[in-house]
Amino acid sequence: MKQIIYLLILLFLTNCSTHTVKLGKKCTKLAADNTYEKSLIWLIDKKNIETFDQKINKKNCEINGENG
Repeated sequence: MKQIIYLLILLFLTNCSTHTVKLGKKCTKLAADNTYEKSLIWLIDKKNIETFDQKINKKNCEINGENG
């Protein structure tokens, strides 16, 4: 239980720095070697927040063949 609390505190503190936290299943586009990244927690530099959703989003997961 303590680990979960520490993780939540870390996520909230990260939001106060030069990064922001986005939650939810998102994927990158499929690369030339048929690989991609997926995660439920994304830490994003605030400089790149405007273009993040264009590059990494839930639609890419569906295109890459992810279920759910």
